[in-house]
Amino acid sequence: MRTFAKVLAVTAVAAIAVTGCGRSNTTTGGGAAPTSAPAVSDVPASGASGASDTSGTSGASGASGASGASGASGASGASGSSEPSGGSGAAAFPADALIGVALPQKTSENWVLAENLFKTDLAAAGFKADVQFANGGVSEQQNQITAMVTKGAKVIVVGAIDGSQLGSQLKAAKDSGAIVIAYDRLLKNTAAVDYYIAYDNFKVGVLQGKALLEGMAKKKPKGPYNIELFAGSPDDANAQVFFDGAMSILKPKIDDGTLKVTSGQKDFQQVVTQGWKAENAQKRMDALLTAHYTSAVLDGVLSPNDTLARAIITSVKAAGKPVPVVTGQDSEVESVKSIMAGEQYSTINKDTRNLVKDTITMLTTLQKGGKPDINDPKSYNNGVKVVPAHLLPPLIVTKENAKEAYANDPTLSPLTK
Repeated sequence: MRTFAKVLAVTAVAAIAVTGCGRSNTTTGGGAAPTSAPAVSDVPASGASGASDTSGTSGASGASGASGASGASGASGASGSSEPSGGSGAAAFPADALIGVALPQKTSENWVLAENLFKTDLAAAGFKADVQFANGGVSEQQNQITAMVTKGAKVIVVGAIDGSQLGSQLKAAKDSGAIVIAYDRLLKNTAAVDYYIAYDNFKVGVLQGKALLEGMAKKKPKGPYNIELFAGSPDDANAQVFFDGAMSILKPKIDDGTLKVTSGQKDFQQVVTQGWKAENAQKRMDALLTAHYTSAVLDGVLSPNDTLARAIITSVKAAGKPVPVVTGQDSEVESVKSIMAGEQYSTINKDTRNLVKDTITMLTTLQKGGKPDINDPKSYNNGVKVVPAHLLPPLIVTKENAKEAYANDPTLSPLTK
């Protein structure tokens, strides 16, 4: 659910560590995943099934994330996904209404881009914008949402730091008559959320798992392959979904002996990276190499995003070992450079411009009393209700298809020449 974003109006920002969600997402962006993985059709590493999701063209309003490939790790289809307030065509609000946007910490390129896009695009659509980062943590985000309610925001868009700790603030928002939209990360354990908009985060994990297998097969046609697994921060609802998507591809290969997790660390809680911090990933990779790879060769590493991928590669190079196949997500500038240089193997393109664009489309539809485009009404059970979702399709990017994938991206396209 980049160092200079990718929109002309964005001011320069320092390179900063990524949170999970992706350029949209990673934050890196899915959350309370139901219990069994939905059927997901094969998507080749070239991005054939989502090739339209290149920068600048992906996720156009209405772009389907294919509900069968939903970002929940199992469609619950439970009844209870009743039409939320604001979706029946009767709950229009003023065309110049205040829209609150509560974002997490300013720790990644994609979130910095989202901030600037929300400010400019909400104004262009005629709305008043209150866009806030919660750099102080969950308590600051709670206070910011409360302040948005007090100011009379008609819609509050929430990219949560921890989607399970905002229940009372979201209830107050709903009690005030506001519509609540979960952006990139699912809001969990609350009935006070109307819609969820994100890239299909389960499919992100599926693409990462497939890329890991394909990359290793290119280097060594036959297994077995030694791998290690990394996941994102456990307080980010998307981290489990990314991991579950990847493991839907990798676990059968672990079970049949094609893949060997040399450390034995296979469970989500064993492989999480607190805070999505590069230093935590690098420290863990250092320990894994020392304990398990003095003589064994590491063939591949499942990394959930680009910042962690680069930290893993740094660790391996510092140990004087060959760089394994390493996956990523977010299409960060430094990782695209690494991919083109033949080090990091893959990333995921989740164009933040399109996620914000579709969010604005949802807002304008709601303002007019219409029903927003929902392409997955069944899969996102947040523990209390099934939240209607609008999903955008992610795209796997390797060196082979990077030029096509970033053809319309003014920041990344030059890197692929």
